[in-house]
Amino acid sequence: MELKYDIVITGIGNLAKAFLAGSHSVILIDEGVRPNLAEMVVEHTPGELTEDIQVGDKLLIGGGKFSIIKVGDQVNANLRQEGHCTIIFNAEGTLPGQMIVKGTTKPVLSEGAHISIEKKASRRTTKKAKTE
Repeated sequence: MELKYDIVITGIGNLAKAFLAGSHSVILIDEGVRPNLAEMVVEHTPGELTEDIQVGDKLLIGGGKFSIIKVGDQVNANLRQEGHCTIIFNAEGTLPGQMIVKGTTKPVLSEGAHISIEKKASRRTTKKAKTE
């Protein structure tokens, strides 16, 4: 498992919980970057995005593993600048700052939990693993 991004949740706003329950979305942002948005977002430790997120990568969050099926045009740049993007769980989205993921459930968010992006396995790696 090769991680492209790994952060730790440091704060969860009350509206952020409502967004997850009602609109199946979570807004991420580096802690302290925009204090006026704290009630609406999930704040986290700054992280380094080592490689662009792509369709097929996996999101690990709140005890769940989700397949990334769409990455908006601004997601990678926004994550690098402010740790910011909106994650849409098992629903549709079309905005450039949104990442759409599919899984069997919604995540359970808690302070101290990691949010990670795992690089998709390459075909070469997958074939090698099957033959060993």
